[in-house]
Amino acid sequence: MPLDRTLPLNSLGFAKAPADTRVVVAMSGGVDSSVVAAMLAEEGYDVVGVTLQLYDHGAALAKKGACCAGIDIHDARRVAEDMGFPHYVLDYENVFKDAVIDEFADSYLGGATPVPCIRCNERVKFKDLLETAKDLDADCMATGHYIQRKIGDHRAELHCAADANRDQSYFLFSTTPDQLAYLRFPLGHLPSKNDTRALAEKYGLSVADKPDSQDICFVPNGDYAAVIRKLRPEAANPGDIVDANGTVLARHEGVINYTIGQRRGLGIGGLADPLYVVRLDAEKAQVVVGPKSMLATRTVPLREINWLGDTPLMSKSEWPIAVKVRSTRPPIDAILRPISDTTAEVELLVPEEGVSPGQACVFYDQDSSRIFGGGWIHKG
Repeated sequence: MPLDRTLPLNSLGFAKAPADTRVVVAMSGGVDSSVVAAMLAEEGYDVVGVTLQLYDHGAALAKKGACCAGIDIHDARRVAEDMGFPHYVLDYENVFKDAVIDEFADSYLGGATPVPCIRCNERVKFKDLLETAKDLDADCMATGHYIQRKIGDHRAELHCAADANRDQSYFLFSTTPDQLAYLRFPLGHLPSKNDTRALAEKYGLSVADKPDSQDICFVPNGDYAAVIRKLRPEAANPGDIVDANGTVLARHEGVINYTIGQRRGLGIGGLADPLYVVRLDAEKAQVVVGPKSMLATRTVPLREINWLGDTPLMSKSEWPIAVKVRSTRPPIDAILRPISDTTAEVELLVPEEGVSPGQACVFYDQDSSRIFGGGWIHKG
C-alpha cells in the first residue's frame, strides 16, 4: 500500500496505519526480541516472527544459556501463539557454518581473537534474514538489540543505547547505511533491562524471567578451545612458549588454549615479574610471552571498514574520534587516518593493552552518542 502523506508517522516511521505496516521481528526466543514482537503486535502492526535455526537443533536441546537453541525456538513460537501473529523457523545451519563458524575457527588458529557475533549480525541476520523480510513484503525488520536508530540531517544514524550497560554498538558497527534504513531497534531508548522485563510481565510473556544469554551460541560454557579442537583437530598440536627473543621457556598443548593478555596458566614460575601472552604464532605453534608493557598498543591497523559518517571517509586525512578496541572497555580518544575507503590506521592517544587481531575497532563521535562505524583489527 502506498504511503498516505496525510497520515502522521507511526512509531516505526511510516505514514500509514500500524495495521497496514508489516514488520518482521527477528526472534531469538529471549526476553528482548519477544518484548519487541509483543509490543509491536499490541500496537496493531502486521507482525511476522522469524527465528533462525543456526546450528544442530538436536544438540542444542540440552543446552541453555545461549541463543538459538532448541528451547529458544520453542519459546519464540509460544510468544507468537500467545500474541496471535505468525511465526516461522528458518534453517540457516549451512549458511551459519560457512559464514561464521568456519571463519571463527580459522581466525583463532591464525592467532586472532574473533568476534563471531559481529559476523553473524553482518552476514546472516542483517543480510540473509533481512532479504527474507523484504521477500515477505515487510516494510522493515525489528530486532531486540540495545542500540538506537535516529533520523539525522542526511539519513538514518546509529546511536548508542540509552542504557550504557546494555549498549550493543560494538557488535553492530558493520551495519550498512542501506541496512540501517530498513532496520528498527525498539528497545534502544529504554533506561534499563528492568524496563524490558517489566514490559514482558505486562504482556504476560512466558519468557519474562528467562535468564540473559551469556555464551556464544555454538560455544558451550565459553570453551572456545573445545569447539575449535572439534572443528580443526590439528589446532591442539603442542609447541613452545617463547619470549620475544625466541628463547624457549616452556611447552604448551596447543595455541588454541591461549589468548592475548593471558597471565595465568602459562606454567612458567620463578620469575620476578609476571609474563603475559603478547602474540600467538599458529604457523610455528608458538605462544609468545613478555612483560605487561609489551601489551600496550598505540597504532591499530584496520581493514573492512564500514563508514557511517555523513561525508566520505577519504574526505579528510584525519578524523578525531573515540574508539572501542574491545567490547568491554569504554571508548577512548583517537585519531583515524584513512588509507582507502575500507582501510585505515588508528592512533590511540593513550596506549591500550590487549589489542588483538580479529577484534573490532568501533568509531564513536567524541561529543555525542553517534556511532561512525568501525573496522577489523589485523596484524598490519
